[in-house]
Amino acid sequence: MMMRALFVALLLLYASGSGKVAGASGAKGNRFVCTAVPAGTDLSCPVDTNNRVQSTSPQEEELRNTIIQLRETILQQKETIVSQQGTIKELNSKLARCEADAKSRGSPRRKDYSKNTMGDLPRDPTETVEQLGKTMQSLKDRLENLEQQLRTNTSGGMFPNELRDLLKRRLTDLESQLLTRVAELEEEKSQLYNETAAHRQRTENTLNSLLERITELEKSNSAFKSPEDFKVSLPLRTNYLYGRIKKSLPEMYAFTVCMWLKSSASPGIGTPFSYGVPGQANEIVLIEWGNSPMELLVNDKVAQLPLSVSDGRWHHICITWTTRDGFWEAYQDGERLGTGENLAPWHPIKPGGVIILGQEQDIVGGRFDATQAFVGELSHFNIWDRVLRPIDISAMANCSAYMPGNVVPWVDANVEVFGGATKAALEICEDRLFDS
Repeated sequence: MMMRALFVALLLLYASGSGKVAGASGAKGNRFVCTAVPAGTDLSCPVDTNNRVQSTSPQEEELRNTIIQLRETILQQKETIVSQQGTIKELNSKLARCEADAKSRGSPRRKDYSKNTMGDLPRDPTETVEQLGKTMQSLKDRLENLEQQLRTNTSGGMFPNELRDLLKRRLTDLESQLLTRVAELEEEKSQLYNETAAHRQRTENTLNSLLERITELEKSNSAFKSPEDFKVSLPLRTNYLYGRIKKSLPEMYAFTVCMWLKSSASPGIGTPFSYGVPGQANEIVLIEWGNSPMELLVNDKVAQLPLSVSDGRWHHICITWTTRDGFWEAYQDGERLGTGENLAPWHPIKPGGVIILGQEQDIVGGRFDATQAFVGELSHFNIWDRVLRPIDISAMANCSAYMPGNVVPWVDANVEVFGGATKAALEICEDRLFDS
């Protein structure tokens, strides 16, 4: 009976410990705070509970409450185990004394006590301790799993923020690179447009120049093979037939005038050309008037030339002059027939005048005298601002070379005719051979 009473007391003690745990876990409105306590600390002393875990979300708060409850349950289970271990030791001691008494009284009675007639009591108290240890270890494992889950959730909550910041920085960099590239493309587009506009302008200018040149060639080639292959005909001695050169002369300190002439007029062939400037109508004049020989006038100063061209055939004549000492030369058909000096020495030829073919000017560009008019044909009237070499003059006279004037070239578009004067096609070298 004494043994049975001890087992009943042990069972009641275990049941009361389990009821406390259940009551603690099932209590409403209570909140347990779990605080880390160093090993060996007296639990009866007050503990600072100000360092509490702050929740950041409902899920984390729920996990923390669960962990706190589990920790409280483990502590209570520990206390229960310690208490039960003490009770078990006490019961083992009492059981040992009872068995000793039974041995001293006889074996039959010991047999009765050795029978396990209470199936609700554990056969061995050590099994109870092992079972409680396993339960405590399982609770520890659950607690560690919950803590690990909490840490995972916490780090998982931070990760999107870090990822969001990283993505934001990356997008900002990409946006900056994109804007830079767009700006570069805009600049390249602008440069390309400017270059295209400049190229278009150059192309248009070139085309306009070509069109003007083609127009000139079309006008000049309407009757002639080339711009210089024509002649001006002045068939009557009047004061209204003449030709005019559109270009004027610059200031010159030397010149060479060459032309082809054909005349049979008598007496005198008249004035093949004249150049007048404001204040001096006779700046440059070539004239054969009456029975006088051919004369060259420079600034109204006169030099007689040993030339004779009134036989009705084509003749090539050239006159050169330089302001230095007023030196002059006269060529006919490539041969130098005369020279002289002191013809308006150190006088520069004035610019901006008018060149008239076939008339002598008493005023600039007009007041012609019919007795001084040229009668005949002329061609290849060219002026240079230098003295040509004899070899160049001879080459032109022999039709072995053609040199247009660098100041006044003989071209169709540069010559106007008035009063019945005409322009006609001419290949001077072939016509000269026919005359001979």
